[in-house]
Amino acid sequence: MILITGATGFLGQNVCEYLSNQGYQLRALVRPTTDASFLEGLNVDIARGDVLDAASVQSAIQGCEYVVHAAAYFRLWGPPEPFIKTNVEGTRNVLDAALAAGVKRFIHISTIIVVGPQKPGTIITEQTPHGPYPSDNYAKTKSEGECLVHSYLDKGLPVITLRLGALYGPYGHYAFNRLFFEEFLYNWRVEVHKGRHIIFPCYVEDAAKGIEAALNRGRIGEIYNISDKSISHREANAIISHLARRSSWRINIPRWLMLQFVKILELIAFFTKREPFYPKNLEPYVFYDWVVDSSKAQDELSFTPSTFTEGAQRTLEWYRSIGYKV
Repeated sequence: MILITGATGFLGQNVCEYLSNQGYQLRALVRPTTDASFLEGLNVDIARGDVLDAASVQSAIQGCEYVVHAAAYFRLWGPPEPFIKTNVEGTRNVLDAALAAGVKRFIHISTIIVVGPQKPGTIITEQTPHGPYPSDNYAKTKSEGECLVHSYLDKGLPVITLRLGALYGPYGHYAFNRLFFEEFLYNWRVEVHKGRHIIFPCYVEDAAKGIEAALNRGRIGEIYNISDKSISHREANAIISHLARRSSWRINIPRWLMLQFVKILELIAFFTKREPFYPKNLEPYVFYDWVVDSSKAQDELSFTPSTFTEGAQRTLEWYRSIGYKV
């Protein structure tokens, strides 16, 4: 039995769907007020609780031999408290429960952004150290959470860390999905800095396959980058446009103008207390090059990433299935 935290989130839904279809027995830790009908349809055992409630985690993990800790608070804006509670304190609760239960493997879902933006020409590997940047609360707390996870190796917990690229695919409506798919489908044709910067996409089913591989073949104590081939914004936009049979024309917005626009949106958000359409915390992801090397996962886990064309095609098919005009 595998315990999945964060099972109703974007990644979690895809992981549960994929692993269930592969025949794995799954239990999902789901908050009491969250709709779990999707998981019930997959024959996933539902344990009501929250990573912030240590007792409920301890109860949910009983009888489980493996843990996939995918729960995280992910926003590009907001005060630090919810990030700390979920990404650090919640992670500690799951680690303590897993240690007490004596699980065989603990798969921790991290993110490549913990290393922060790099100098031009840098290739990001698993050995790339955590930098002084990033400054946003999500990246900071995911970095703290990852360090916490690895401290449990000394306590005897068999942990493996997967650093995922920028996720996109079915069930997603935020971050990469919104910026590259939904805005385009709504004819919001914006390209920043001539689309020259490099992104690190990861099709969400590839992430699920990487998790399965880590459960079966991952080496204890290791970190693996799970990401598809890095490509430029312009390449991604051109591929999506071609697949959607629409013009690839975009309005180019220079960096300085975009950042001035973001300042105005942030000022408005200060009064409304609502996340701005373009938060300032997008800057490190949009205006830096993220060239990621996933060869370690390919060699040790037999991880085979999709091409962006393949992943984008499946993503557009999903958007079509839920009513978008594609």
